Amino acid sequence: MTRRQGLRLLAGGFSSACLTIDSVAQPAPTKPTLLSAPVSVRGNWAPSLPGAAAQVITRMRDACLTGLKLVSDRQPAKILVDAHNDGGATPPSIWLHPNDQPDTAWIIVDISERDWSRLAYQFGHELGHVFCNSWGPDAKSQVPCQWLEEVFVESFSIRGLAIMARGWAKKAPFTGDEPFSRYIDKYRNDTLKKYKDLLGEHPDMASWFWANRSELETQTGMSGPTVAAVPAMVSEFETNSASIVDLGALNRWPTRSAAPLKDYLHLWENSCSELGAPGLLPGRVRSLFDVR
Repeated sequence: MTRRQGLRLLAGGFSSACLTIDSVAQPAPTKPTLLSAPVSVRGNWAPSLPGAAAQVITRMRDACLTGLKLVSDRQPAKILVDAHNDGGATPPSIWLHPNDQPDTAWIIVDISERDWSRLAYQFGHELGHVFCNSWGPDAKSQVPCQWLEEVFVESFSIRGLAIMARGWAKKAPFTGDEPFSRYIDKYRNDTLKKYKDLLGEHPDMASWFWANRSELETQTGMSGPTVAAVPAMVSEFETNSASIVDLGALNRWPTRSAAPLKDYLHLWENSCSELGAPGLLPGRVRSLFDVR
């Protein structure tokens, strides 16, 4: 994932406490979560309709997050999805904007006309970074462990595509569009097949990891050998969705992904304990890749 820094002022809201006739204050409004935060769209969506894109985005968010416990204490109050659609000049990314708008996760996508499968996939990947607490101004990609977050968020998105396709087949957001669910499934399956083909003849993920560790620890995006680990992680997420909850405890320590892998996993386990997350995934990663 490419990260860029920029600036945009977003109108904020405010609420004031109201008193009843007997001077009892009303309860404060419920704080938004990543699942309930309002989503807005902006940018160059043409010739697609922004309203249609917004429906796809909210469908994908629901697919990715519904049923998961949201443990992070750093969830955004707003989500902005910004379409650049400039032929790949601006890749999908999180815009790491300054602190004058600290409550907004700003996601950039780049799709062609009504390419809803690609939109859902791109949004799901970037939403995964937000889920991993990688949306604020301090969330720069850093070696040696950024590759692992990329595996997590790509798997998060691909799992979401399967759930979205099933929901779309039952009731599409657009009248009579239920058959399009097949194209969402195909997009997902084609992506997974491409990644599986890159795994090579390694007998397990541990042998793959140790053969590629040096290169993996230089990666800051979905590049190099990183993608080959995605199918195994998708399987983990689809087998035990409770493990996904642990992603909400990532990156809550100062060094973030700059910590060495053994330290990264230990810091993550501590963070899971602090937030009441299951704490399953750090140990599973340690076992899957034989981290020692």
